[in-house]
Amino acid sequence: MLLISCPNCGSRDETEFHYGGQAHVPYPENPNDMNDREWAEFLFYRDNTKGTFAERWLHSTGCRQWFNMLRDTVTYDIQAVYPMGTPRPDVSVPAAAESGTASTAADSTTTGSAAPSTSATSISATSTASSTTAPEGATK
Repeated sequence: MLLISCPNCGSRDETEFHYGGQAHVPYPENPNDMNDREWAEFLFYRDNTKGTFAERWLHSTGCRQWFNMLRDTVTYDIQAVYPMGTPRPDVSVPAAAESGTASTAADSTTTGSAAPSTSATSISATSTASSTTAPEGATK
């Protein structure tokens, strides 16, 4: 669970907040001159950055005010919280690792302390061919 520091109310539990999407998306200069594709891109296309990302948040059960936050999308580390309308702060943070964050541990998809047993599952060979050769008709 995240502990988010509201600029108006102080630190609160993340359940009090609602995510508002990417921050600092400029409104089009001439919206009447835009075609449908340009409008769709403005409304729905957003960056999906790995690493530091500027986001908008609403403190919906507190002061009901919007604010911006710089958060690392890999580690969920909150790097800065700042009011709406102010420029994005320059926060120098090391780049996120290129590898993903998924665990490769045996129990990574279970709630217990160990992975499900696969010892009862076996595939018996019905042919006399060696186990290193492909079955008849298989593509090589």
